[in-house]
Amino acid sequence: MNINHHQNLRRYLWPCAGFLVLLIINAIIAPEFFQIEFKDGRFYGSLIDVLNRAAPVALLAIGMSLVIATAGVDLSVGSIMAIAGAVSAYYITKGVDNLALIIGAGLIAGLIAGIVNGFLVGYMSIQPIVATLILMVAGRGIAQLINEGQIVTFDHTGFAFLGTGSFLGLPFPVVLVIITFAIVQLLTRRTALGLYIEAVGANPSASHYMGLNAKAIKMSVYCVAALCAALAGMIAAADIRGSDANNAGLWLELDAILAVVIGGASLMGGRFSILLAIIGALIIQTLTVTIILSGIPPKFNLLIKASAIILVLLLQSPLFQKQLAQLKFRKPASSNNAPINTENNKEVKNA
Repeated sequence: MNINHHQNLRRYLWPCAGFLVLLIINAIIAPEFFQIEFKDGRFYGSLIDVLNRAAPVALLAIGMSLVIATAGVDLSVGSIMAIAGAVSAYYITKGVDNLALIIGAGLIAGLIAGIVNGFLVGYMSIQPIVATLILMVAGRGIAQLINEGQIVTFDHTGFAFLGTGSFLGLPFPVVLVIITFAIVQLLTRRTALGLYIEAVGANPSASHYMGLNAKAIKMSVYCVAALCAALAGMIAAADIRGSDANNAGLWLELDAILAVVIGGASLMGGRFSILLAIIGALIIQTLTVTIILSGIPPKFNLLIKASAIILVLLLQSPLFQKQLAQLKFRKPASSNNAPINTENNKEVKNA
């Protein structure tokens, strides 16, 4: 139990330490970073803005952590965001005023996309990176068809609340992240689903002989990931009160994967942590803010994020860890510390 406790502490140590370091850097660069004020029933400040802007990536990371735990990956979440936003905007522009119907349509569109991904990966045994790449490319085309090639704008107060509203002083997207986290955490940690997901990702053959339905489990995680992406897409559309199929969720799949990996999950599958994935999303958004405050041109954002992925993957590699350990404990050769050959000394004395 002590070993497991220490391992869990180590898993939380590095992501939390990285997040703390970024906060300290921002505090040095811009001392007003931690200033928070309460006005008109809502909190304002740089920290609140980080939480708000990190919400879509945090939602994607919640679903992506389950997918990666099954040794898969979902490259289509950005396109699913575009589809869900386009579907919701379509119904609003057609005169539908029922908020439940608008949100439900976006979620159903995301669920259909998740079923397609889950079917291709789970039941057709297509490599996840290939199966989801199909929808990554085709999804934006579908969103553009729904929008008829235009940037669709709308005015719906209820739907706009998803992206710009507040609840108990917090931005509503942050509240949605908390609610989604609580639901998924309960499903994966208070039921056997989480153990099933980890078993399928860690050892598919053993899970098969244990009687687990790996196909259904993979289908379920891709559906959850797609629902999270659809919710993120509607938040993005509600924030700008419009649907832009070309730019909605663009490259956010990279941020979601990076958030999960920063949270300590292995791309080989197995153990996962939704909370650490959310912390990873916060690190990414804080890193973006740090780049802006430090004066580095924003065009370097993707390069820095890609470099971070490479660094994290290297640190997770057992071979790289072994090589680092060898470098750490290797002692430099020195003539003063050279071993003495006693046999030669005896021969010299006898002569």
